[in-house]
Amino acid sequence: MTSPLPAEFALIARHFASLAGPGALGLGDDAAVFAPPPGRELVVAADAMVAGVHFLPDDPADLVGRKLLRVNLSDLAAMGAVPLHYLMTVSAPRATPDAWFAGFAAGLAADQREFGLTLLGGDTTTTPGPLTLSLTILGHVAPGTALRRNGARDGDLIFVTGTIGDGALGLLAARGELPDADGFLAGRYRLPQPRLALGARLHSIAHAAMDVSDGLVQDLSHLCRAAGLAAVIEAGRVPLSPPARAADRRELCLTGGDDYELLLAVPPERAAALAAASAATFIPVTRIGAFHAGPPAVTVRAPDGTPIPLARGGWSHF
Repeated sequence: MTSPLPAEFALIARHFASLAGPGALGLGDDAAVFAPPPGRELVVAADAMVAGVHFLPDDPADLVGRKLLRVNLSDLAAMGAVPLHYLMTVSAPRATPDAWFAGFAAGLAADQREFGLTLLGGDTTTTPGPLTLSLTILGHVAPGTALRRNGARDGDLIFVTGTIGDGALGLLAARGELPDADGFLAGRYRLPQPRLALGARLHSIAHAAMDVSDGLVQDLSHLCRAAGLAAVIEAGRVPLSPPARAADRRELCLTGGDDYELLLAVPPERAAALAAASAATFIPVTRIGAFHAGPPAVTVRAPDGTPIPLARGGWSHF
C-alpha cells in the first residue's frame, strides 16, 4: 500500500513541480544540481515580498507571483545578466486557500515562459503572520562584464529607462486613493517591466547601473556613495507617464519606489550607443542629469536651476 504524500509535498506536487527544470531533480531532493553555461559567470540576487508591504493582501495571486519574479529579474537586468533559474520560499498562513497557490503558480509559469527560466527548488512553510515570499534568482554574464554600482565617473550622464513615479502612484491607485480610470498606474505597481533586453547590451556602454526600487533620488544616492561623486537631477527632464503628469505629485514621483526602471551612468561619448541600444530593444531612455566631483549627494534642480527641497529621499524598511 502506498503512503499518501504529506500535505506540504502534495501542495508542491500540485502547484510547483511543473515549474521545475532538469536541475531541480523533480523537487524531490534536498538541493538542486546544475552547471552554469560554459565560460560564463553566475550572477545571484534575492528579494523578499511581504503582504501589506510589497503587495496588497487582495492583489490577484497570479500578479503576486509575476511581481515576485520580475523584481528579481530587474536586479539581473541592472547587472546586464541573462536569467537562468530561481529558488523560492513561500511562507503562507495555514488558511491560505489552494486556489491562491494555483493562481500564484500560474503567474510564475507565465513569466517563466516569457523570460526563459525555471524553478530549481526552495521551501514551503506556514506562518502565523502575513504571507511572505522570498526568491533567489540566478543569471549569467560573460566574465568581468557584470555592471556594478561603483563605476560612475565625473562627467557621466545620468539616464533612466521608461517612466518614473508610476509605481508609487500605482500603489495609491490600487488602494483607491488616486483616480486611475484605465488601471495603468495600478498595473505598473502590480506588474513591473524588467529591462532585461537593454541590460544585456549595456556592458560596453554604461559605467554603472542599478534598478530603481526604493525611489529615484535614494537609489541615485547609492550610485553617488559607491563612486564618491555628487549628482544633479534636472527635474524637468525626469520622464513621466501621462497619468503621472495628471496626478501632479512631483515629489512622490522622485522619491517613491516600485518603478523597477534602470538607472545608468553613461559617459557622454557613449550616449549615441545607448540611444541605438534603446531603439533596438524598444525601451526608451531619457537623460535626467549628470555626475560631478563633490561630496556624495543628490541635488534636484528646477528648470530655472534652483534646488528643489525634498521632505524625504525615498523608501526605507528600517
